[in-house]
Amino acid sequence: MGLFDCFGAFDYCTHETSAQTHEIPTKNVRLFSYYSLRSATRLFHPSNRIGRGGFGVVYKGVLRDETQVAIKALSAGSKQGIKEFLTELATISKIRHPNLVQLLGCCVEGDHRILVYEYMENNSLHTALLGSYSKRAELDWSKRAAICLGTAKGLAFLHEDAEPGIVHRDIKASNVLLDEDFLPKIGDFGLAKLFPDNVTHVSTRVAGTVGYLAPEYALLGQLTKKADVYSFGVLILEITSGRSSSKAVFGEELYVLLEWTWKLFKEGRLLDVVDPDLVDYTEDQITRFMKVALFCTQAASQQRPDMKQVVKMLSTDVTLNEKLLTEPGLFRPKSSSKSEGDSFRFSSHSDKGKECVTQPTTPTNLEHSTTDMIPR
Repeated sequence: MGLFDCFGAFDYCTHETSAQTHEIPTKNVRLFSYYSLRSATRLFHPSNRIGRGGFGVVYKGVLRDETQVAIKALSAGSKQGIKEFLTELATISKIRHPNLVQLLGCCVEGDHRILVYEYMENNSLHTALLGSYSKRAELDWSKRAAICLGTAKGLAFLHEDAEPGIVHRDIKASNVLLDEDFLPKIGDFGLAKLFPDNVTHVSTRVAGTVGYLAPEYALLGQLTKKADVYSFGVLILEITSGRSSSKAVFGEELYVLLEWTWKLFKEGRLLDVVDPDLVDYTEDQITRFMKVALFCTQAASQQRPDMKQVVKMLSTDVTLNEKLLTEPGLFRPKSSSKSEGDSFRFSSHSDKGKECVTQPTTPTNLEHSTTDMIPR
């Protein structure tokens, strides 16, 4: 039996899947045999490897009907049994939105846990924008603005409209995938519930994505929607600047991207952040996008807008109330030494080097107007 024959409901490929899955209702989750996925990836050949994340390695695969798919071999063992695992996947597979990567099916044979997704022709935003020059795509401002807005819409859907609502936990450039028209789609949503807390790189190697992590999440473990909002704000700055939040440093003080943006904002030089490769853009629009990023990355989580507000601020020509904008927060390793690699301090531009946590404040209730957008 080939892969095409197995690409359907459980009943059509029972004899090629583990006997343990017998009589488990799969609803929207299509089951693939391990043999068929090995064939689709040419035995998971390294040449078909297209990415790696906290949950596993991703390979390009081709089905019997020539449909291209992305096959993610999960690297960590699930804490759940097969029934519970499939139940979670059934929930994820029902979540549909134009800006979310669609889960097509899975394999649950023996110790194998493999997910099958729709294939995205232009890989990840990280590759297209921040990767090696040979792999980068030509992303003009119109494409970048559309990527910002589409990603915001996908995240707003996860937070407010998905049932149940989902906090992504790892919004970053490598988890925003691009289709053939550079339409952005968020990947890896909902997967955190499939694994113990100590098996993803978010919890064991915070330094790996420290540039995206909200202070209250990295320091205190407070995981809310506003942690995703913070990460999205950092992502906007990467898209507008063409620079990595975790690698690029600026000035004699070696500011990271968020610190540098805040400094230039206070000096009235925000346009200096813009990627020099961008030559055709509207200054008011790109400036508004960067200010939205600063609203999203404020140290106190209560001061950040929700994602539906973010969508409105990005999609309409509003004037932002900058008087409400407060300083961003971020983490830096105390030391680069291995022994202190998991130790972080909260810092900001004005308090660089001090160990502190900004106490959340409650934003003042102020009215909106048609021209004055007040994130709160």
